[in-house]
Amino acid sequence: MTHYTVIPWELIWENADVEEVFTEVEMDGVLLQVRLEAGSRATIVRILRGGLEDYLNPCYAPGQEIVYLPTLLNRR
Repeated sequence: MTHYTVIPWELIWENADVEEVFTEVEMDGVLLQVRLEAGSRATIVRILRGGLEDYLNPCYAPGQEIVYLPTLLNRR
């Protein structure tokens, strides 16, 4: 959605109490910034590091939803 206005964004969104949580996830060697959603979902915000072909891959496109299941690696 595009919204054109002369009103500052602070006034438009001053009543928005939703706090977005961002984190970084590495998938197949591509570092992504994702926004955590309810449940075990996350939405891709942008690619932080990857090869040139990764920017054209629709799987890593902003807005794509992924399953986010963090796991603990047991390193001894």
